[in-house]
Amino acid sequence: MKQALETIRRTADELIAAAADERAVEDLRVRFLGKKGELTAILKQMGKLSAEERPVVGALANEIREEITEQIALRTKALADAALTARLASETIDVTLPGNRPAQGMRHPFEQVLGELKQIFLGMGFDVVAGPEIEYDHYNFEMLNMPKSHPARDTQDTFYITENMLLRTQTSPMQIRTMEAQKPPIRIICPGRVYRSDAVDATHSPIFHQIEGLVVDKDITFSDLKGTLEVFIKKLYGEDTKVRFRPHHFPYTEPSAEMDMSCFKCGGKGCSMCKGEGWIEILGCGMVHPKVLENCGIDPEVYSGYAFGIGLERITMMRYGIDDMRLLYENDLRFLRQFK
Repeated sequence: MKQALETIRRTADELIAAAADERAVEDLRVRFLGKKGELTAILKQMGKLSAEERPVVGALANEIREEITEQIALRTKALADAALTARLASETIDVTLPGNRPAQGMRHPFEQVLGELKQIFLGMGFDVVAGPEIEYDHYNFEMLNMPKSHPARDTQDTFYITENMLLRTQTSPMQIRTMEAQKPPIRIICPGRVYRSDAVDATHSPIFHQIEGLVVDKDITFSDLKGTLEVFIKKLYGEDTKVRFRPHHFPYTEPSAEMDMSCFKCGGKGCSMCKGEGWIEILGCGMVHPKVLENCGIDPEVYSGYAFGIGLERITMMRYGIDDMRLLYENDLRFLRQFK
C-alpha cells in the first residue's frame, strides 16, 4: 500500500506540473482527491491493515494529500497569473497616443437667431411667454376678431383636429390668454411653432416659427410701435439700417402696417437679395384692434396697445444668406456645421 501511495505522489507531481490550464488542474484534483479518486480508494482499504501498519500508512496518506492539495493551489495560481499577464500584454494601451476628439455640438441656426431676438426684447423690458400648439378655435380666431365666416378658417389652410380645436396658425392666442390673465401694463413676446397647410417648397413649410409681440398700456401710440421696431432692427442688423411702414390690413390690428427694412446686402441700392428695390419686407404690425381689447376685458377707452409678428425662418435665412427653407429642417450636419 505504501508503494501505491508513492506511485500516486509521483504521478500527481508530474501531471500537475504539466497541466496546461485551470480546467486540467481541476480534473487532476478530482482524479486524485475526489470521492472516487485514487487516494480515496486506497484510504478505503485501511481496514485491511494491521494495527501497527495503519498509523504509518495513514500518516503517509495525509502527507501525500496535503502535498497534492498544495501543488494544485500553486499550479492554479501560476496559470491564473500567466493568463492575466498575457491578457494585459494583449490589451496594452499606449496612453501617450492622442485620443479621439468627441464631436462637439452646436446650437441650431434657429436657436442662435431666436436667442439674439430674445435678448434684444428682454433688454427693452419684454417678458417671454409660451403656450399650447394645439389651440382652441376660440383663441386662435374668434378672440382675434376673425368670425366663423373669415377665410383664414378654411380647412384647406388650417389643420383642424376637431370642429373647435386646431394646430395654431399663429402665436397670437398667447396674447389673448395673457390679456385675459393679466391686466395692463403688458409687454410680452410669444415665440413658438405654428402650422398652416402650405405645400413644402424653398420658401414655404406647413410647420414654421413665429415671434409675436404685444404691448398694452395707457397712452400707447403708433409712434411707440415704430420706435420699438426700429430699435429692434438696428440692434439686429446695424445702426445704419433704415425702416419704412406701408399700410396693410390685419383683422386684429387697426391701423395695420407691413414694415420693410433697407437691404442689408446692398444698403438700399438694389441687388438680387432685394430684387432691385432696396427694401426687404420683414414683419407685420399694427395697433391692437379695440374689439380685441374688449374681448379680453380691457377698456379700449383707457388702454391701447400694439402688436407685431416676425417669421423666424425669414430672419434666419436673411441673416445667413440661405435661399431654401428646407435646409433648416433636414438636419444635414454638412449644412449645419457652417454655423458654429
